Amino acid sequence: MSGHSKWSSIKHKKGAADAKRGKVFSRLAKEIMIAARMGGGDTDSNPRLRTSVQAARAENMPKDNITKAIKKGTGELDGENYEEITYEGYGPGGAAVYIESLTDNKNRAVAEIRHRFSKHAGNLGENGCVGWIFDQKGLMYVAKSDISEDDLMEVALDAGAEDVRDDGDNFEVITEPIDFETVKSALDDAEIKYAMAEITMLPQNTVTLTGKEALQMIKLMDSLDDCDDVQKVHTNADIPDDVVDSI
Repeated sequence: MSGHSKWSSIKHKKGAADAKRGKVFSRLAKEIMIAARMGGGDTDSNPRLRTSVQAARAENMPKDNITKAIKKGTGELDGENYEEITYEGYGPGGAAVYIESLTDNKNRAVAEIRHRFSKHAGNLGENGCVGWIFDQKGLMYVAKSDISEDDLMEVALDAGAEDVRDDGDNFEVITEPIDFETVKSALDDAEIKYAMAEITMLPQNTVTLTGKEALQMIKLMDSLDDCDDVQKVHTNADIPDDVVDSI
């Protein structure tokens, strides 16, 4: 497996992101609410909201749900007061884990996250313990069967992408966050399909896990990803393809 996108790539391969439709909708609604609260309800002038709404539409989230989430964010409708918090820790084999959370109850969130770390051979650390390992980047997956690497690089790099990488069955298009929308629009204009497009956290270095530690790490990440207060989970663990394929 590529040493770049880690858990995003694993979820993409094993389909975990689509396992629970209700949970997916809940996370998308939270993100839309936060984006609207911070930058307003107009997708044309609020890039974060535009990306969130596009992600919701890609998951076939009902239009009414999207509209209500935007209105809750702007205060037109009553809604929960979610707070953005990050948590950091270590998984099996010392792999770094970086968690993005949206919660209306910090005490509940930290207790639940700490419990899941402990249950799966990890431990919750102090803020800053592993955050320095990750960089915020734009990430898009493009299937190799849809386009050649040269053609994809021509479009993506000309639009300002930082890199195009080979991840086995897919190409990874990497961008700086500020260039994400521009590059994504360039792919859309060129009718280049992407399986996923998001702002994520990519590790600067990786830790290869095998055997029991690799399986424990996947269980930890699955458990954290299943937590209601968790939006996204990132790791620098490099899990071999044969372990992922065996699940």
